[in-house]
Amino acid sequence: MLYPENLEDKIGFDKIRNLLRERCLSGPGRTFVDKMRFSDDAGQVDKLVSQTEEFRQILASEEPFPASHYLDTSTILDKSRAEGAYLDTEEFYDLKRSLETILRIHEFFRRFPESYPLLHDLSGMVTLDKSLLKKIEEKIDEKGQLRNNASRELQNIRQRMQQEQVRARRLLDSMMRSARGEGYTPEDATLTVRGGRLVIPVLAEHKRRIKGFIHDESATGQTVYLEPAEVLEINNDIRDLEYQERREIIRILRALTDEVRPNIQPLKRAYHFLGMIDFIRAKAILAGDLEATRPESVKHTHVEWYGARHPLLFLAHQAAGKPVVPLHITLNKQQRIILISGPNAGGKSVTLKTVGLVQYMWQCGMLVPVDGHSKMGTFKSLFIDIGDEQSIENDLSTYSSHLTNMRKFLTLADKRSLFLIDEFGTGTEPQFGGAIAEAILEEMNQLKAYGVITTHYSNLKKYGEDHPGIVNAAMQFDLDDLEPLYELEIGKPGSSYALEIARKIGLPGPVLKKARTLVGIEQVRYDRLLNRLEEEKRKYNKLTKGAEKEKERLESSAREYESLREFLDEERKKIIQEAKADAKRLLKETNQRIENTIREIREQGAEKLKTRELRKELEEYGEEIAPEEAPRPKPKPKEEVQVIDGPINPGDYVRLKGQEVTGEVLALAGKDAEIRIGGLKSKVKLKRLEKISKRTFKKSTDRSSSPSKGLDLTEKRAHFKSDLDLRGKRGEEAMGELERFMDTALILGEREVRIVHGKGDGILKDLVRNQLRQQRHVQSVRDEHPERGGAGVTIVEMKD
Repeated sequence: MLYPENLEDKIGFDKIRNLLRERCLSGPGRTFVDKMRFSDDAGQVDKLVSQTEEFRQILASEEPFPASHYLDTSTILDKSRAEGAYLDTEEFYDLKRSLETILRIHEFFRRFPESYPLLHDLSGMVTLDKSLLKKIEEKIDEKGQLRNNASRELQNIRQRMQQEQVRARRLLDSMMRSARGEGYTPEDATLTVRGGRLVIPVLAEHKRRIKGFIHDESATGQTVYLEPAEVLEINNDIRDLEYQERREIIRILRALTDEVRPNIQPLKRAYHFLGMIDFIRAKAILAGDLEATRPESVKHTHVEWYGARHPLLFLAHQAAGKPVVPLHITLNKQQRIILISGPNAGGKSVTLKTVGLVQYMWQCGMLVPVDGHSKMGTFKSLFIDIGDEQSIENDLSTYSSHLTNMRKFLTLADKRSLFLIDEFGTGTEPQFGGAIAEAILEEMNQLKAYGVITTHYSNLKKYGEDHPGIVNAAMQFDLDDLEPLYELEIGKPGSSYALEIARKIGLPGPVLKKARTLVGIEQVRYDRLLNRLEEEKRKYNKLTKGAEKEKERLESSAREYESLREFLDEERKKIIQEAKADAKRLLKETNQRIENTIREIREQGAEKLKTRELRKELEEYGEEIAPEEAPRPKPKPKEEVQVIDGPINPGDYVRLKGQEVTGEVLALAGKDAEIRIGGLKSKVKLKRLEKISKRTFKKSTDRSSSPSKGLDLTEKRAHFKSDLDLRGKRGEEAMGELERFMDTALILGEREVRIVHGKGDGILKDLVRNQLRQQRHVQSVRDEHPERGGAGVTIVEMKD
């Protein structure tokens, strides 16, 4: 149950739908976005969210996932239903490419059934007979044309046609040379085509000199286009062969359509699967943009969010380079209703909309921008009262519209409902508005509904302090600078800071004094008490955070010290044991050597010369076993960069002055130099560069090279679209975008891309195609199908 009907617009979910549509690749995917609905089935919500999480993991991995040819073939399949109908080659080409995509996706999930179990289960709806694709591929080539060998008859016809065309060309070339020699043709005239037949341009005054059929004449009438009688029969034969070719093509296409017709239902399911994958992929991409996660799912009504962020505010602040203050909020059986108070423009309404939008996204099966250890529950109903619903047609004032909403809430809400009310009770006399609001709050509390309410009324704050199930909360405020902090603090009411803000703005003292008198001393004291409590709590929190950090630092140091002490004790014991073992071995060897020496001295009869030699050997052995002093490490000299004097030219290696960045000079343009730094090109002022040796450049490149640094294939793959629109762009700008687009397509392994340049005078088209033909990784370029843009769109086929 959702109330009101425009709830999605109220909380901003209509903009979330638009963001999803932008990330879809196909019409069926966008249809799924439009059909997405709020669900109160916790199991279904968990399944949808888990599917999106699995696809987010695919994008996070670097496994290549098919991201092209997500085509809508519904009209093609409907056309093929009728007996005797046939699809044209372009339609079969679309069918072929999209079926390849479906089967590649199906194969992907077949390879990873354990990693992506839910998406693998979805792929079970694809029950296509692969022989159908094989039959289409046998007839339709990679360029969308019918193959010459699609049938033996077609092959014979096209071979004969080619032979006749060659014969006609040779004969016409001979006649053209003869006519040119006689002066019958205009200067620089060449063979041309009129009405599908090769003709010779002939000057009008000489048209009777050559026998034949005149097909056309120039705008001035000075030139006629004549088909000589000698080639008339040959061209007639060619035309007859063209008719035969057309009949054979239709026969082949009709037979191939007959193969499609029995498979329409499996094809429908397969394309339903493709649209669903496109939709889930779009949700996963948006989740990445929002830094959304899959928190823990609980099946009952529960809100326990940490680090929640309003999705639209997050994207806007991210684009502006500003942070978003996260929201921490809990709604459970003991704390079902939160009353948020505080100054205007302090973030109360944003908090309210964050709760509504994030919960709605979750129950639509989307990942949500909260910390991963949060918990998301499921509500049966969602009610919201935000903004001005004044209606002239229905004779409703603002306050009347609010009361109408409250009547709906009281009638429909239960313990599985979540309601959100902004500026509760406003729109009428405060004394009565506050009383009615308090009565409604009491009833909602008795219904055990869950809710978030923003208010300025003191009676509601006091009511929240005295009744279980309701808790006060405040948007924090900097009392020193009188500026909002946009942080929600649950547990105490907040002040509106009306008098303080009025004083900062500069209202006269007598006016403020009179206002305090009118408010009443008790209310002023209550407000001051709230201010003092907030200030003292902020100081206490600051001290507590400092103490906690110091405690954590001391505990960390203690753990490091204890770990180091244990390590040193173990090492000391190990070294002592090893030293004892070595000493025992040395002592044994030394005693053995001494005994041998004494024995030899005795056996030699104490000859002085021999005794000296034996003593010398003993001394040398003593030096061998003596401990060596560890050599002191020599300081490694700092490598100096060799700078070369002289002018900088293309091909030189340079370094940015005062930095470690090096590159190669590609070209000079005045005072600027175009240099290549790694895989990037950049323009830099010459005065910022200094020439270095090739050896220095190579060392710098070796130190800084890293195969994956700076290249996020996941981000590129997630945001890459196979269409590039250059319409309305200047030549230099368009060529730059085209180069970057083709580089990305090459890195991602795209097989085919589309360049939209429009028709116009054909200048941009020529620039695009000339640049494409110069690229080695481009296999071919051609016009798009006339129904999809024709010469205004270039199809680029990449080499394998």
